[in-house]
Amino acid sequence: MADLPLEFKRLFSIAAAQAGRALFPPLCGGCRRTVSLPATLCGSCWRELRLMERPWCEVLGVPFGVDMGEGALSPAAIANPPPFDRARSAVAYTGVARRMVQALKYNDRTDLAPWMARWMMRAGAELIRDADVIVPVPLHARRFLRRRFNQSAELARAIAGLSGLGFEPALVVRARPTRQQVGLGLAEREQNVRGAFKVPVAERERLRGRRVLAVDDVYTTGATVSAMARSLRRAGAAGVDVLTFARVLPEDFLDGGGNSI
Repeated sequence: MADLPLEFKRLFSIAAAQAGRALFPPLCGGCRRTVSLPATLCGSCWRELRLMERPWCEVLGVPFGVDMGEGALSPAAIANPPPFDRARSAVAYTGVARRMVQALKYNDRTDLAPWMARWMMRAGAELIRDADVIVPVPLHARRFLRRRFNQSAELARAIAGLSGLGFEPALVVRARPTRQQVGLGLAEREQNVRGAFKVPVAERERLRGRRVLAVDDVYTTGATVSAMARSLRRAGAAGVDVLTFARVLPEDFLDGGGNSI
């Protein structure tokens, strides 16, 4: 190839790319239909996607139906301030977003993480700008061995690569095994993860005074990221923000078809 004319090399590269697309056509991340470009959704799945947009609560990131003015807080943020500073999510956890999360988490679709991360960067631009380090919500060692990867770490790694921030998965560990949060109520979720996270003594000096961006796949009640944020703050973090791919919204924010309004 080194001795071939430049034009021939270009034609060869185009032919190789076309052959690759013929053998391995790009598929929609939501339904696996063939699409024209890699890392895209088909028209049907794109219409299902509900991007989180302003206006929203400046702390919890929950969207408002009307613009409440700069710095407005939701009733939940006022009544029960979280232990983290701000939370943002890219999309509502419904339809195609739910399918993508489940494919990443349970079907080993780690190829979805880089483009899910791009949507997260859009929603969390201000959080990324202020962060010193990115830390994924960790799995307990036993669950990690069963699953073989941590979906939150895959998202965090992709965001770190795109943003240039440091990726520090060892700053927080899950010190004890916990039950799956799916199906648990708020009180049960909080009890399940209470004291579950720990900053190793050897990592505390590196953490001290730094702003942490905690990354997870889905924000449901906030119990998990709240427990992690408390652990980080006790160990000396200057601040903790939370960025997730999807967020479960209250029924008040959804129409009859599960779409955000």
